[in-house]
Amino acid sequence: MKVLITGGAGFIGSNFIFYMLDKHPDYEIVCLDALTYSGNLTTLFNVMKNPNFRFVKGDITDRELVDRLFREKKFDFVVNFAAESHVDRSIEDPGIFLKTNIIGTQVLMDASIKYGVKRFHQISTDEVYGDLPLDRKDLFFTEETPIHASSPYSASKASADLLVMAYYRTYKLPITISRCSNNYGPYHFPEKLIPLVITRALNDETVPVYGTGQNIRDWLYVTDHCTAVDLILHKGKEGEVYNIGGHNEKSNLEVVKTILKELGKPESLITFVKDRAGHDLRYAIDPSKITRELGWEPKIGFDEGIKKTIKWYLENRSWWENIISGDYKDYYRKMYESRENSL
Repeated sequence: MKVLITGGAGFIGSNFIFYMLDKHPDYEIVCLDALTYSGNLTTLFNVMKNPNFRFVKGDITDRELVDRLFREKKFDFVVNFAAESHVDRSIEDPGIFLKTNIIGTQVLMDASIKYGVKRFHQISTDEVYGDLPLDRKDLFFTEETPIHASSPYSASKASADLLVMAYYRTYKLPITISRCSNNYGPYHFPEKLIPLVITRALNDETVPVYGTGQNIRDWLYVTDHCTAVDLILHKGKEGEVYNIGGHNEKSNLEVVKTILKELGKPESLITFVKDRAGHDLRYAIDPSKITRELGWEPKIGFDEGIKKTIKWYLENRSWWENIISGDYKDYYRKMYESRENSL
């Protein structure tokens, strides 16, 4: 089997590459990644010499490049992780999110139709559903929950999902879509909550928390996500959407305090900053469909997963220190330090 994994130099995509090369050692894996700010080629260092792996630098919106790659490799599966994914950045500059997340998806699907791909899998997000009230713990996102995006990022992902479904109905492209809750684990880019807290706390720097920190997210360890996508690729029904959730709802403040406690750092590092515009209150996924139909369940609870994650960042300081030493410092100052005195 020949598999194209787009966005494979990013957090979840790289972990999926590692998983697939281990689970299916006879598969040929090609990674297409533009290596923008969150793509890191050093993440893939350990698989670069694997004879069944190939890295291609390129943008999924580059129709000529994509067509040439599909023509050469004749992929069986395409898994589209490539996306601009940070909500704050989407608020600052929506245009690149629309281009990559919507047009890029279209380009990949056009090539998939042209070259007879057996399964096109779109990696989506629970954020397309909007949010849930904090005081209704009985409510969860299901696959039938109406799309109600809150940010330019989630709107671009929702638009891509609709386009994928349209290609299934109009062109009979064999597709599946998965919508997952917040992932965490190794190789997570330091702008996201958990690695941001870990890396700043390790340097005894202030830890920014939006608003009062009561916003709730459902956390999923990244390898559990990988097993779910693998199952959907091989056993999922064409044209279906599958929610992937971790049953690990935590407030942002609870997550921050848990990490500080594990690291032996004081809660005085916490700095509350002005809340993000349109900040969703609560995400909570009902994954019963994928459990019922494919037998998937998350194996790693939050207590175990956060310890594994912290251990990885402690043992791989050079990976994240190289990232935060550059342009990321300017981004951090813009996004957080300017908010500290504006509560």
